[in-house]
Amino acid sequence: MPTPFNQSVIDEFRAHGGRVGGPFEGGDLLLLTTTGARTGKEHTTPLGYVRDGDLLLVVGSNLGSPHHPDWYHNVLARPAVRVELGTEEFQAIAVPAEGERRDRLFARVVAADAGYGDYQARTGRTLPVVVLERPAHEADIPEEAANFADKMVQVHLWLRGQLRHVRAETDAHFAALAAHRGPGAPPAPGLGLQIRQHCLAFCDALEFHHTSEDAHLFPTMAGYHPELRDTFDRLAEEHRTVARIQRGLAELLGGIDGADPERFRAELARMSAELTAHLDYEEEALLPILAALPWPPGPPRD
Repeated sequence: MPTPFNQSVIDEFRAHGGRVGGPFEGGDLLLLTTTGARTGKEHTTPLGYVRDGDLLLVVGSNLGSPHHPDWYHNVLARPAVRVELGTEEFQAIAVPAEGERRDRLFARVVAADAGYGDYQARTGRTLPVVVLERPAHEADIPEEAANFADKMVQVHLWLRGQLRHVRAETDAHFAALAAHRGPGAPPAPGLGLQIRQHCLAFCDALEFHHTSEDAHLFPTMAGYHPELRDTFDRLAEEHRTVARIQRGLAELLGGIDGADPERFRAELARMSAELTAHLDYEEEALLPILAALPWPPGPPRD
């Protein structure tokens, strides 16, 4: 639960379209909703932010205390977040910056608000700078879904886009490592944590999508179309296969900076092939039916 002070700021923010008074009056403020790393419950925190071009930057300052704030631990475990900015609300992926990029963005933050430099001076820890990213393919997804088929296509577009994003970042990461010449350890390319966050967000979304299908969509559709039970059984089995691959990939991500490039790429390629084939089959088998399926559904056939 938010502290009483934070809750009053949240209430005022939502009541006045993002405008608040008191110590935040005239400042740039957003609401960040994260999912608890241990509890799985949602937590909303008011945070100052700084723009850097199209990027939104927030800092885990915790007022210069020796410990990272709770919201930062949450985004490391569950990077998918919700952002409220003025009257706008959108989903985002929280990606902490690393290395040179972190230092450059922190300098940008301090130039906009010198108080963050004071917070850094108070503590021995490096204050994390977190970039709140909207999904890159967001503009390609229709805003409205007229039926179940449209909704499935939207979700699949998101999943395919995230998978391409993770693969591109992985290639860039290992290419930077391979390009190092000379004595000493190669410099960190600064993409390890970024890849981890995007991949975790992708895996969380995929797990939620599959769980919803197995628990709700498929049983409902089987009531209408009992002749497709074999199709639903195959899709459910593919969900379990993809979940096993995800778990293996998550283990690799824990040490991506020291991961074997060929093994990592092989696991990612295998997951990509399995997932793409699954999405293709699901669309071929179900989209014609979903386009005509009424919602909310009536009683299923006996």
